[in-house]
Order: sequence, then C-alpha cells, then structure tokens
Amino acid sequence: MMTRYYKFLLLTLMSVLVLSKNELVAQEEEQRESKAEIFTAKNSVFVETLWPSFSYSLNYGRIFYQIGKLKLSARAGFSLLYNSRTEPTSSYWAPFIPFELTGFWGKSKHHLELGLGFFAIRNRRYFFDEDFPNNIREEPYWGKTLVPRIGYRYQKPEGGFFIAGGYTPTFSIENLEGGAENGEFNPFGLSISLGLSF
Repeated sequence: MMTRYYKFLLLTLMSVLVLSKNELVAQEEEQRESKAEIFTAKNSVFVETLWPSFSYSLNYGRIFYQIGKLKLSARAGFSLLYNSRTEPTSSYWAPFIPFELTGFWGKSKHHLELGLGFFAIRNRRYFFDEDFPNNIREEPYWGKTLVPRIGYRYQKPEGGFFIAGGYTPTFSIENLEGGAENGEFNPFGLSISLGLSF
C-alpha cells in the first residue's frame, strides 16, 4: 500500500517538475523574443541616392517611438547638387535638404518601410529681360517636392550596417516669385540607402 503511495507521489512530483521546466523554457523564449524586438540602436547615419533625379544626400535619422513591431523614425539630410549651365548663364551648386517621417514594421531585422518625405532645393530660373546684362534675368527659388515611400529595410535592433530600398514617386511644387504654384507628378522613382545604426 505504501509502495503505491510512494509511486504515485513520485510520478506526481516528476510531472510537476517536467511541466514547470517547459513553462520556464517558454517564458525564457518569450523574454528573448521581446528583447530582440526592442531597438537599442536608435540613431543612424546613411547616404541615400534617388533615381531618376540622380540626387544624393548625407542623412541623420533617429527612432523616436517604438511599440511592438512598429518603429517610427525621423531623418534630415543635406547635399549640394551641381547644375551645369551653358553660356551666357553660369553653372552653380544648389543646396538640397531632405526631411522624412518613416514607419517600419518588422520583428527583428527585416522590415516593411512606409514614409512621407519632403525635400527642398535652392534652384534658379532664367528669363529674357532687356533691362538685365546679357538680356537674362536670374530668379532664385526653392523647389519643393513631396516623396511618399514604400520599401524594404534591413536593420538590426542592436545596430550595425543597414540597407534600405524603396519605390519613391514624387510630387513637385515649385513656387516662383509673383507666380502660381505648379505641380508635377512623377510616378517613376527609386531610392537606395546605405549606412550604420548605433
């Protein structure tokens, strides 16, 4: 009788130990997964190129919010683009300034990326005018463009090398002094970004 009691007690104790071990392993795996999703490397520096404008920019980005698989980031950049002109006008360097808000969704290092960007470029227009030297009047203006984005982003939560690519159509709005706003949509656009997160 006692032997049956001890066997039953031993079986019960072994069952409890096996089940509690499985529960502990499951909890450890959940904790490991949740840690992998938290991005500790919130800053990034990268170079981005845009096609078909063949522009480039040096950028700084920062993840400012994260909940689960969703990360929200903002970035700003700078570039100088060379505009080649022929006589009688002269070539010049135009400042190019991009800004963007981006959301990327993913469990660890592979992400779907959606964003909306804006960039401004200090450009020049030329008009025929008899009152100016060479009969050409130069008018500087800020060209403004909206850039939606959908793409892929490879970035590790702990930092390191990252790469992103996406479809980036553009909607340009150019404000000329004393003139109306002119909009132009370009459905063809691609971007590639290479950089480091830390």
